[in-house]
Amino acid sequence: MSNYKKGTQCVQGGYTPGNGEPRQIPIIQSTTFKYATSEDMGKLFDLEASGYFYTRLQNPTNDSVAAKICELEGGTAAMLTSSGQAASFYSIFNIASCGDHIVSSSTIYGGTYNLFAVTMKRMGIEFTFVSPDCTEEELNAAFRPNTKAVFGETIANPALAVLDIEKFANAAHSHGVPLIVDNTFATPVNCRPFEWGADIVIHSTTKYMDGHGAGVGGCIVDSGKFDWTKYPEKFAGLCTPDESYHGVTYTERFGLGGAFITKATAQLMRDFGSIQSPQNAFLLNLGLESLHLRMKRHCENAIAVAKALKDDDRIAWITCPNLEGDKYYELAQKYLPNGGCGVVSFGVKGGRKNAEAFMKGLKIAAIETHVADARSCCLHPASATHRQMNDAELEACGISADLVRFSCGIEDAEDLIADIKQALDSVQF
Repeated sequence: MSNYKKGTQCVQGGYTPGNGEPRQIPIIQSTTFKYATSEDMGKLFDLEASGYFYTRLQNPTNDSVAAKICELEGGTAAMLTSSGQAASFYSIFNIASCGDHIVSSSTIYGGTYNLFAVTMKRMGIEFTFVSPDCTEEELNAAFRPNTKAVFGETIANPALAVLDIEKFANAAHSHGVPLIVDNTFATPVNCRPFEWGADIVIHSTTKYMDGHGAGVGGCIVDSGKFDWTKYPEKFAGLCTPDESYHGVTYTERFGLGGAFITKATAQLMRDFGSIQSPQNAFLLNLGLESLHLRMKRHCENAIAVAKALKDDDRIAWITCPNLEGDKYYELAQKYLPNGGCGVVSFGVKGGRKNAEAFMKGLKIAAIETHVADARSCCLHPASATHRQMNDAELEACGISADLVRFSCGIEDAEDLIADIKQALDSVQF
């Protein structure tokens, strides 16, 4: 399927039924799998044969859906996780441990920031956060001898900063580490970070990929391009024997195209068990089949809403990367020429109080922690997803107290604009 267009990959990728087999990806709702002999199962535990023995590690339904996402991103291997947070954690912890250091864009999802700055810090992994708008000199100054990776988001949630992927990739590679990019908001329909130098891509599949608020999930995709073997001491977990798997060396056994995902499955999924349920994977695949159609409508609606609000004197500011004049418009034209995402962020004049009053007046768009759904939804991050942050941390993430994240669904744009206008009319400015 790699030679087909994205729309065809969305519909047909990942699973090809044989003669008389189910046309739809089967839901293998089973915890375990039967084998004729202990020797047969032993080969699986030794990573000497492919197959399934316990769904906590792998499941056929999940692998088919992961294969589709892998095709869409242009990678060599992929795995599903139970959530986007699990994908973020695994992507870092697969190559970093206590005493290591990561460089990350500061403008990232609040949950990811907390994972990095609080929880993983307690595990002994330190993060340095840099502005996505930093100079090359500032970016290079953030690296240390124990740096293991660089992390960023294609389109930041909710600040909508566009990552200069090439700049961050070049810096990462000059220091001998991979660039990990969260491509949740853009999706591979609008951007494929591997084409710009990224090495690992992750997703919260809960968002546009699912698209219907039906199932939480995540995904990790490996480009297969980063040469771990050039830095065997830095990435010892991939380049030296794993005694918990009878001394297998992942880069030797599975090559650059399979080492990262195999290790993440054999070690991290084995020990943490953050597997996506087969039922959720099935629902995710249904969403993927229409992803290319939905993303076009999401982006069209976002531009329409942004244009309608741009000159409204009740709006303090507005951010939509694909709107001409936006701070990130030039980067969006480079990385996202066909559209970015359906999210528009803006400030309601009067600050936090008026932003919250505005959202109460909405009738179509619902106040939810969710985003990137077929149905429009809205959130005030400072009092919800990012409420754990102080004002300085909020500012570093590109979030102000008046920021409203409006996720345009696939409804009629005229109705969305009318809903926003009547909600603004209800606010006492």
